[in-house]
Parts: sequence; structure tokens; C-alpha cells
Amino acid sequence: MNTYTTQTGSTLRGARSTGISPVQRLKMVAISLLALLCLTLSSTLWASTEASDAENRVKGNFAGAGYWREVSDGTEGYTTSKGREHGKLINVSGETWRDWRNRWVSPGGLYAIGGSLGLLTLVYLLIGPLKLDKPRTGKVVERWKRFDRTMHWFVAITFLILGFSGFLIMYGKHFVPDLFGYTFWKNLIAFCKLAHNYIGPIFSLGLIVMLISWMKHNFFNKVDLKWFLQGGGIIGNKHPSAGFLNGGEKGWYWLLFFGGLTVVGSGLVLDFPIFGQLRDTMQWANLIHGVSSLLLLAASFGHIYIGTIGSEGALEGMKTGYVDETWAKQHHDLWYEEVKDQAVDEKEVR
Repeated sequence: MNTYTTQTGSTLRGARSTGISPVQRLKMVAISLLALLCLTLSSTLWASTEASDAENRVKGNFAGAGYWREVSDGTEGYTTSKGREHGKLINVSGETWRDWRNRWVSPGGLYAIGGSLGLLTLVYLLIGPLKLDKPRTGKVVERWKRFDRTMHWFVAITFLILGFSGFLIMYGKHFVPDLFGYTFWKNLIAFCKLAHNYIGPIFSLGLIVMLISWMKHNFFNKVDLKWFLQGGGIIGNKHPSAGFLNGGEKGWYWLLFFGGLTVVGSGLVLDFPIFGQLRDTMQWANLIHGVSSLLLLAASFGHIYIGTIGSEGALEGMKTGYVDETWAKQHHDLWYEEVKDQAVDEKEVR
């Protein structure tokens, strides 16, 4: 009895010694919860890292084909720029502008300028300058006031500076460095850029004033139509009649009016990119400016030729303001009939 009781008690004590106490159970539960929390946090962190990596692959250095496809298509949202076009990293229309400029505008301008110079050379060699039909009389009539001559030379000089500098800006890189070296070219193009940008607005003001002042003389009439039909005197044996300005001079005026104002307007858009112009606007302005200015430059050679070596006595009107009676009767007979009573001796004005 005692022995059984003793053994039974020992067994019960052993059983109790190998059992799990309430404190141990709490510790195990706490450890399990902690492990579960760690697993949850690890899973969440891994998912966040994957999302961040995916975002970096789209927006960062690990961009794939899809990202660059969006960029090359000009899709918004791929740049941190704060300008008006902040949403576009690449302006895809720039390639179209470059293609038009290099494939059409640049070579087309050379054809226009070269063709104009070539045609005038042929005219000079085959026909020669227009000479006075009769000897000079020694008496002159006033043709241009001092204000008119001042405006003309102001516009002419600034126009030639702009034409020369603009020509070098577009074509100079193809021949100047090879002829004079890169250092000379670097300084020349910097000067041309400054001259073009600063003289352009000044030329604009002079051109507008001159166009307004001379508009009253430049409306076409039936006399001008006959002048054109006779080719300005090339067709037929008699020089066509003309008033103060003939049909050719009026044609040049209106070409300068529309072409010049187009050059001025597009040039000001390029010269002052401070009014929120978009890149597309600047590109269109550049193409329009290039086409209109090159055509105007090519046409101006004809005006310069006729006003200098192409017609005897023509330049005198813009130099002194007076022309000989013989020249006036031959080229502007209708106008001469209006002012012949105002003729004075040449010595009195020169």
C-alpha cells in the first residue's frame, strides 16, 4: 500500500514535471505571434520593394523598350521640366522640322539665289545695261526727298547685313571653316548671330515706316499693265509709259510688303522667345522665316541690278534726289509731264 502509493505519487510528480506550464504556453504564443508578424512585415517589404523596382524600371535608369517608346512618341509625363511643355521630354515634330529645313528650304534657297544671279548675269552679257536714248540736258528734276532717301538707304543697308549674316548662318558651316579655319568661323558665326538678332528689329521699324510712306505711289493701274505687256521695254521699240513709279517698281514694293512683313513677323517670333511660344511655333516660324527671307533676298538682286549698273542714271535719284530730264522722259514720261516745270540746272543742286 505504501509502496503503491509512493510509486503512484512519483509517477504523478514525473507527469507534472514533463507537462507545459501556463507561463511556457504564453511564451510560445508570444513567439508564434512575433514570427507571424515578422513574416507579414517581410512579405509587405518585399512587395513594396518589387513595386518600387518596377516603378524605377519605368521612370529611371532601368527603363525598358516600353518606356522609351512612350518618350519617343512625345507622350506627356516623362520629364520634370517646369516650362509650358513640361509634360514632353522629346518633341517628335523636331525631326520633321529638321527634314524640311535640310531637304527643302536650304537647297531651295541656293537654287533661288543662284538662279537669280545667273539670270541677271545672262541679261547683262546678252542685253547689257539700259542706256539713255538721248544726251543729258543738264537740267534735273527732284525725284526723292531727303526723308525718302534716308529711309531707303537705312532699310537697304540693314537688309543687306541681315541677308549676309542669315546666309552665313544657314550655309557658312559648309565652306567657311575649310577656307579660313575653325577659329575664324567660330568668331564669324558669333558675330553674325548677334548682328542678325539685334539689327532685325531695327530693320523692321525702318521697313514699316518706308512701306507706309510709299504706299500712295504703288497702286497698280492700266498704265502698269501695258508696262508689263511690253516687258518693261524689252518687247517693242519704244519704252513703255510710266508714272512716278513703273510696274516693275510697284511689283517690287508689294513683294517687299508681303514678303518683308512675313520675314519681320516670323523673325520677331524667333528673336523674342519670351511670350510662351511652344517649340512647334518656333519651328514653323523658322521654316517660314527661312523660305520668305531667301526668296526676298533672291528677288532683291534684280532690284539692286536695275537700280545700279542695269540702268544708266537710275542710281542718281537715290544718291542726290534728282534725275536728269532725259532719264525722266525715257523711264517715267507721264510723271515728267507733271514736274517738268520744276526742272533746275544741275549745277544748282550738285
